[in-house]
Amino acid sequence: MTYTSAALLGVLAAVLLDLYVLRTRLLVTRVFWTAYAIVAFFQLVTNGILTGRGIVFYDGDAVAGTGSVAGERPPLLGQGRIVYAPFEDLLFGFALVVMTLSLWVWWGRRLR
Repeated sequence: MTYTSAALLGVLAAVLLDLYVLRTRLLVTRVFWTAYAIVAFFQLVTNGILTGRGIVFYDGDAVAGTGSVAGERPPLLGQGRIVYAPFEDLLFGFALVVMTLSLWVWWGRRLR
């Protein structure tokens, strides 16, 4: 399984969990998208530092764009990259945030 297919599966699972399994429906609220914009900004900053400085590398066969080569900086934008990191990182981050918040809200409703 590639990084791309795993990221897409993660997003699908998160959306289904939020909308149909737990029915928290966070994805339809403006508050969620405002909070997610803040999270995504800092995710891009962190990914840019880690990937742009060569701390984290990605195999070109596993990501949609270009891989990382030791000693070479990946492109800032383009070739499947956003702020040096593969766009799949944003998909994984989105899935992580949605799943975490959905479970948080669901459990909070159960404990009242």
